Amino acid sequence: MSARFFLPLLCAFSLPALADGGHFAFGKPADPASAGRTVEITLGEMYYEPAAVQVKAGETVRFVLKNEGGLLHEFSLGDAAMHARHQEQMLMMQQMGMLGENGIQPMDHSKMGHDMAGMDHGEMSHDDPNSVLVPPGSSAELTWTFAEANGLEFACNLPGHYQAGMLGKLDVQP
Repeated sequence: MSARFFLPLLCAFSLPALADGGHFAFGKPADPASAGRTVEITLGEMYYEPAAVQVKAGETVRFVLKNEGGLLHEFSLGDAAMHARHQEQMLMMQQMGMLGENGIQPMDHSKMGHDMAGMDHGEMSHDDPNSVLVPPGSSAELTWTFAEANGLEFACNLPGHYQAGMLGKLDVQP
């Protein structure tokens, strides 16, 4: 594969969907110690429990995520458009062999052709602060301070999961 293919790909994986000023329009990551509340969410086979969460603008929430299913899942905060863009990235990562059953896999660059030698692929990762991958039988956390916004969702953007109904509503109230 050519370097022309991978350069835009590197940029796509290294740039989270940001609003002006380098922040997400709907909030920002936070220190778990600053959370005023903890919300436990179970990730199952194509569902979240609970399927809806209400928060207040300015509130910091610590999400404790428990994957009780048999598949890798994701917990990602955003609106429908952000999830659609992230789904494209996740599909590309899966097609490239980077996304395995337990999360992100290291890439074997030797199979990509000689023109990839010397390129740094460390940026190609799943490190957006609004998302976390949770392998089967594992737990993870994500802490977020919410700004005033509407139309937010939490979703699994692994290929086919969102379409199978693995999403929940996030209502940010004044």
